[in-house]
Amino acid sequence: MSLWIKICANTSLADAMVTADAGADAVGFVFAPSPRRMTVEQVAAIVPELPAKIEKIGVFVGSCVDEIAATVEVAGLTGVQLHSEVTADETTKLRARFGPGLRILRVVHFEAGAPEHAVAATQDASLDESVDAILVDSRTATAVGGTGKSYDWAEARRAVFGVMKETKMVVAGGLTPENVAEAIATLRPWGVDVVSGVEAAPGRKDAAKVRAFIANARAAKQDASG
Repeated sequence: MSLWIKICANTSLADAMVTADAGADAVGFVFAPSPRRMTVEQVAAIVPELPAKIEKIGVFVGSCVDEIAATVEVAGLTGVQLHSEVTADETTKLRARFGPGLRILRVVHFEAGAPEHAVAATQDASLDESVDAILVDSRTATAVGGTGKSYDWAEARRAVFGVMKETKMVVAGGLTPENVAEAIATLRPWGVDVVSGVEAAPGRKDAAKVRAFIANARAAKQDASG
């Protein structure tokens, strides 16, 4: 099985095209409070210029179903990444509205010293039949994503990744071109997601880092599968 790679928090067509040209599976756009936040109109102008095959994922924090659905339709998104206390009722409504063509990811936060919270949240998300994959991220007191901080991968493997063998798991949080191979070797995820690790500055991608990240991740997946 190939590795799913998402380069998130793009803020321009140029950066999104770098992501697409480098061979990523998905490009992400943030619609939540963040230095990388985009408007629906901005993303709607970018999406039609991207290759059809690349997934266009919107990141939402605390948005209602109607707001998410409207953004999907106007911006031309093919998937959503849902933070905060999203419920199965909300994801069910999105699935009913858009069908199987919409990729739905739920985010779980892995916090140092408190793996039980991630375990409970992951188990809850895994029971949600509308969810395609679970993304395990780090968080800080002020940010629920794009923190540039990693968590204890060995602990996360024991608590979450190693036991959710039937669930598509995505690792995020503090990934870089230099450490993504280690993350893949330790966690054996279905996918990886990166923001700050491939940036020249918040909201601006470094093309060389994007290409290196994807190349290193693909190579690591091949080694792990060998």
